[in-house]
Amino acid sequence: MTDMQTVSLGIGALTIEDVVAVARHGAEVAIDPAALEEIATTRTRIEELAADPTPVYGVSTGFGALATRHIPEELRAQLQVSLVRSHAAGSGPEVEEEVIRALMLLRLSTLCTGRTGVRPVVAETYAAALNAGITPVVREYGSLGCSGDLAPLAHCALALLGEGEVRVRGGEVVPAADALSQAGIEPLVLREKEGLALINGTDGMLGMLCLAIADLREAAKVSDIATAMTVEGLTGTLTVFDDDLQQLRPHPGQADAAYNIRTVAAGSPILAAAREEFKATRVQDAYSVRCTPQVAGGLRDTLAHVTNVANRELASAIDNPVVTKDGRVSSNGNFHGAPVAYALDFLAIVVADLASISERRSDRFLDPARNRGLNAFLADDPGVDSGHMIAQYTQAGIVSELKRNATPASADSIPSSAMQEDHVSMGWAAGRKLRRSVDGLQRVLAVEILTAARALDMREGEPAAGTAAAIGALRALVDAPATDRFLAPEMEHSVQLVKGGDYVAAVEAVVGELR
Repeated sequence: MTDMQTVSLGIGALTIEDVVAVARHGAEVAIDPAALEEIATTRTRIEELAADPTPVYGVSTGFGALATRHIPEELRAQLQVSLVRSHAAGSGPEVEEEVIRALMLLRLSTLCTGRTGVRPVVAETYAAALNAGITPVVREYGSLGCSGDLAPLAHCALALLGEGEVRVRGGEVVPAADALSQAGIEPLVLREKEGLALINGTDGMLGMLCLAIADLREAAKVSDIATAMTVEGLTGTLTVFDDDLQQLRPHPGQADAAYNIRTVAAGSPILAAAREEFKATRVQDAYSVRCTPQVAGGLRDTLAHVTNVANRELASAIDNPVVTKDGRVSSNGNFHGAPVAYALDFLAIVVADLASISERRSDRFLDPARNRGLNAFLADDPGVDSGHMIAQYTQAGIVSELKRNATPASADSIPSSAMQEDHVSMGWAAGRKLRRSVDGLQRVLAVEILTAARALDMREGEPAAGTAAAIGALRALVDAPATDRFLAPEMEHSVQLVKGGDYVAAVEAVVGELR
C-alpha cells in the first residue's frame, strides 16, 4: 500500500503506483514484520543445507557454468563476495536514478517474499539504503535479461558491501563506504546464498516497464488533447469521433481516445463557424486526424496488456535457486526475462506509431496547401520569418529514431556463460530503448501542442474551453505568436508541461476527467 511518505513491503505484490512512488517521488519503504518473520524462517533451511555434505546449487557450489565445483565451508563467504564483485561489470553511461531505485525496490520486494533464503539483515540493509537516498552508480550495459539483470543488480549489491560508487539523493559520486557510514548503515557481510539472491531477478526491466506504463498513461491523454487542438486548428470535424461510430469497432482504447478528443474540443466556436464550409468543400479529414482514435486506442489496449504482464511480474518471487514453501531449494528458469522483454518491445512499437501520427498532424499546419488558410509554416511574415519549419524537423528526427527503436530487442539472443546461458531475453536492452522512445514521444507531442496553439491563436474566433485550457497552460510560459523568437526554449517549456502533467491537469480542470 502507498501513502504520501511510505510504501510497505510485505510477502505479497507491490503495485505499479508503489514502484513509481519510491522510484520517482522518493517515497520511503517499510518492511512488514510478517515478511521479516518469513525471511528468518526460510533462512533456517539454508543454514541446514549449508551444513549438509551434499552439494546444493547456489549454497555450496559455484555458479552458472562453474556450478560443478563443491565449495568448502571456509570459502563460501568469499564465494558470495567474489560473485558480486565479478558481476559488477557494467559499462557505458550512468543509468537514471529512478530506474535504479525501481530496481532496488523490486529486488527488496522479492527478498520480502521469503523465498530467496537471505537473512533478515540483508533486506533491512537494502531498505535502509533506499530510505537514505543512496543510489549505486549503474552503467548502461551489463544485462542480457537472463539470470537476472546481473551487472546492474551486482553494482547495487556491491554498494551494500561498502564497495563501488554511489550518489546520495542525486548528489556527487562518492564511495559507497562513505555514504553508508554517513547514513549509519553497517556494510553487509554476505553468507551462503545471499550474493546470488541479490543479483538474480528481472528487477531492472520490470522497473522500467512500470515507469513506462505510468508515463504512457499520461501520454495517451496528452495525445488526445493535442489531436483535439489540431482538429480545431485545422478547422476539421469532430463527427468522426462520435461514440456510435466507435462502437462499430469495439476496441475499448479507441472509444476512450475518441471520447477525449470530442470532449476537449466540444463547443468550439472555431469549428462551429467552419462547419458549413467543411461540409461543402472538404467532406473528410486526412488519416492522421481522422484515424487518431485507432492509433491512440491501440496504445491504450497495448498498455492494458502490458499492465497485466507487469502485475504478474510484481507478484513474482524470482531467484535461482529458490526456496519453495515446502523447504526445497530448487533451480528454475523464472529469471528469464522473455515475458517482460516482449511487453517492453510491444510498447516501443506503439510509441513509435503514436509519435509518427502526431508529427504528420503537426506537418499539416505548416503547408499552406493543407493548413486551411493559415500562413506558411505558421510564420508571422513568411519569407522573413520561418515559423515552425524546423520544429517539424525536430519531430521528424525523433520519429525516425523511434522507428529504429521499434525493432524488438527480444528477438535477439547472444549465448553467454560458456553456453550454459544459451538463450537470453535482452529485456534490459528493450527497457533502455523504450525509455528513450517514451521521452521522444513526449517531445513530439509537446511540439504538436506548441504548433496547434500557435495556429489557434492565429485563427479568428475563440477556441473550445478544453483546448483553451491547454493554450492557457502554455501561454503562462510561452508568449503568443509574433515574429520569430529563439524556439528551442519554448519547445522545452512545452515538453516540461507534458512530462509534469500540467496540460492534462489544466484541461481536466475544465472538462472533467479524461479517460
